[in-house]
Amino acid sequence: MMRFGKRAAVLAMAGVFGVSCMTGCSGSIDTEAVVATVGGEDITLGVANFYARMQQGQYETYYASMMGTTPEEMWTQEYTEGTTLEQETKDGVLEMLEDLYVISQHAADYEVSLTEDETDAIADAAAKFEEDNTDEAKEAVSGYRKDVEKLLELLTIQTKMDSAMKEGVDEEVSDEEAAQKSMQYVYFSFTTTDDSGNSTEMTDEEKEELRTTAQEFDDQIKNGEDFAGAAESAGADVQTTTFDSESTSPDADLIAAVDALEAEGDVTDVIETDSGLYVAELTSLLDRDATDQEKENIVEQRRQDQYDSLLEEWREAADITVNEKVWDKVDFEDQGVTIITSEEEESSTTDDTSETDESTDSSEDSAASDENADTSDNGDASGSEDEASSDGNAE
Repeated sequence: MMRFGKRAAVLAMAGVFGVSCMTGCSGSIDTEAVVATVGGEDITLGVANFYARMQQGQYETYYASMMGTTPEEMWTQEYTEGTTLEQETKDGVLEMLEDLYVISQHAADYEVSLTEDETDAIADAAAKFEEDNTDEAKEAVSGYRKDVEKLLELLTIQTKMDSAMKEGVDEEVSDEEAAQKSMQYVYFSFTTTDDSGNSTEMTDEEKEELRTTAQEFDDQIKNGEDFAGAAESAGADVQTTTFDSESTSPDADLIAAVDALEAEGDVTDVIETDSGLYVAELTSLLDRDATDQEKENIVEQRRQDQYDSLLEEWREAADITVNEKVWDKVDFEDQGVTIITSEEEESSTTDDTSETDESTDSSEDSAASDENADTSDNGDASGSEDEASSDGNAE
């Protein structure tokens, strides 16, 4: 089945990237060519191309239209100074693959290996991929069983190693270290918005009137009036947030002013920014829920820092070499890849079948009908191996 000119339809495993199918077009490549060597282990072009095409498909499907450009133009756009989006994406793909190989080489140190059930699930997922896709499609993205299985094995091991590599960090965090305060505040904006959603900046005279309103509100609160009631009278909405000294939202100057208050119930002066005016009241010196959540965030960051440190150490110890000439054969601009949903695939299959039902007036039409019926047999691409899905997502 063909779609979009020269693009061949490919049904991808949802178990790896959360997609059900994609399309691509390319010429034949040597899947056994070596893209890189990591610790004496080769990364073949088949595995690297397959992983790269899956990443490419997500970009072309979900981001190109958001950026208001075509996939071909998107890849040639400058991402950072002197680097295109294609180069940046390929660099990230190859680095991720190197990480996967490095991590798998240390799996035995943590007694991590694939279970029989995991191995079977990976084999089933790869077989399903092979069954659901045409030879042309698999050639376009190097979607052959051995390459699909290898990538799934690496991703599954990485998922299991993730928790193992993060074990053993100090999980004790004091209230002082995690302390989060809370405030309620009002914001008087220097812009107005009409019913159509159009924003207009106030005139100098209007801003001066707003300053007077904000100052009157501030005085009322400091004289003991109810915060919510005074805000309603001033035509302002009361908002709440938790914070610490390193917070920057909703505004860094607001955070600094409230953080400097010494007692609960203290109120700031009017804080003027380029966009408007703030008045805030400190409602808690230690917000229990927010502080407990921050403790969890701190521990999780410690785990991630340990993971990153181990991976960096392993990468430095591994001998990693890259064959740029081979890696250059993966070209996003020349070969398009677009992810399509299982619903779209099923819809196109239904359309093909409907057209077949209408084509029954001649032997030529009957032959076309048989061909379309064969095509519809491969239309359901939504199924995936649950275990491979849960273990295989390394994004």
